[in-house]
Amino acid sequence: MKYQSLALYCGSSSGNNPVYAREAARFGKMCAQKSLTLYFGGGSIGLMDAAAQACLSKGGKVIGVAPDFFTEGEVLATNLTEMIMVKTMSERKQLLEEKSDAFVIFPGSYGTMDELFEMVTDAQLGMHTKPIVIYNYMGYYDYLLKQMDKFMEEGFLRPFHHSLLLNASDLEELFYKLDTYENTNDRSWLEKIRH
Repeated sequence: MKYQSLALYCGSSSGNNPVYAREAARFGKMCAQKSLTLYFGGGSIGLMDAAAQACLSKGGKVIGVAPDFFTEGEVLATNLTEMIMVKTMSERKQLLEEKSDAFVIFPGSYGTMDELFEMVTDAQLGMHTKPIVIYNYMGYYDYLLKQMDKFMEEGFLRPFHHSLLLNASDLEELFYKLDTYENTNDRSWLEKIRH
């Protein structure tokens, strides 16, 4: 698959283990090396900041999308290629979905899960056909991925929807899955729910 941009969803915290921030920085540098525009939530804190600053340090293009009630300088980055301000968190998610060609999920918590599930639900409903890859570094998302399996095993998630959500345990695998992505949604299923 050809893509020129991606959205990163991740924690506004760095977590307890410094390896997460190091991986976020490595990811940001790889985006710059691959000439990918990096979209993210605009934060100057946590994994968001680690990825953005690393991308910028290698000459990459980084665009933040943030609600205007966040405090500039305290929470928001001030040195990005571009900052797009919106009114609500919902607008932020919609714009990130619209602007990005792919979605990558790093470690995070409530906000990251909100973004992940909105993106994969929209993929399920055929609102986009873009790849979504969970970065399951050091098994961070093992339990979430097992829960997805449980959804399918119990008949609440169709197999072709289960496979819309990819996962990778290292960055090389992550970019490989983006490069080779093929959407698995079932066209006949989409036609049934839309007519």
